[in-house]
Amino acid sequence: MTDPISDYLTRLRNALKAGKKSVDLPSSKFKEALSSILKKTSFIEDYKVIETEKKFKMLSIKLKYSDGDSVILGLKRISRPGIRRYVNHEDIPRVRNGFGIAVVSTSKGLMTDREARDSKVGGEVVCQVW
Repeated sequence: MTDPISDYLTRLRNALKAGKKSVDLPSSKFKEALSSILKKTSFIEDYKVIETEKKFKMLSIKLKYSDGDSVILGLKRISRPGIRRYVNHEDIPRVRNGFGIAVVSTSKGLMTDREARDSKVGGEVVCQVW
């Protein structure tokens, strides 16, 4: 797999369109950090890491719905393996006038666009969620 983050976002998008309550996918520290941000910003209900018999970890994400509709309306990958998007803290994009988040990979770890602006640290814009 060349782009595991795109795979993560695509699995979320497909599960939401199918109306699933949860989705399972291969785990990594980056995906766990991304799931933590989505939980902290109330885009997903919960996530947990499951150890399998073959000694690799799976990430189980419990999706969040409001009145039968998904809380997540859109997911967009910004920085890809072929085209990396780096910005300083002044140029971090605002998503849907603040109703969404941009996830930024910084030297201090993964954080939302607001946290990165407040910390005055730039980095790679990974994705946008609204």
